[in-house]
Amino acid sequence: MRGAGGTEGGIGRFFIGLIMMVAGGYLFLHNIHVSVGFGLGYQYFSFWGVGITSGMVLVPFIFGVGLIFYDRSSLIGWLLAGASLVMLGFGVIAQTRFHLQNMSAFDLLTILVLLVGGIGLFAGSLRSSKSVL
Repeated sequence: MRGAGGTEGGIGRFFIGLIMMVAGGYLFLHNIHVSVGFGLGYQYFSFWGVGITSGMVLVPFIFGVGLIFYDRSSLIGWLLAGASLVMLGFGVIAQTRFHLQNMSAFDLLTILVLLVGGIGLFAGSLRSSKSVL
């Protein structure tokens, strides 16, 4: 009888590894605090030493939208609006900060053992038990 992934690695190791991996991943992601420094005064980009803020990115967007409403086939209007939205999206992503919440060393070690141990059991169950590394 074949095991997980068509190998003889074992169904039990597969499911135990999967459960450990999912639990460790959930606990790890649950303890990460995400904050975004989005605002009209935050600097997104810097061109030739001049800081470009999110408010400055909205100025060409406004002109682009105005040109689009004036003439919907205006290539400059579409380029201004599209480039501004792309810059705004990249700016929000660039300003995203991840912080691990305060926790005890025991909590962190438990999470890491669940996550990495689960990955090891899961991956080990997919290879044949007769193969040598």
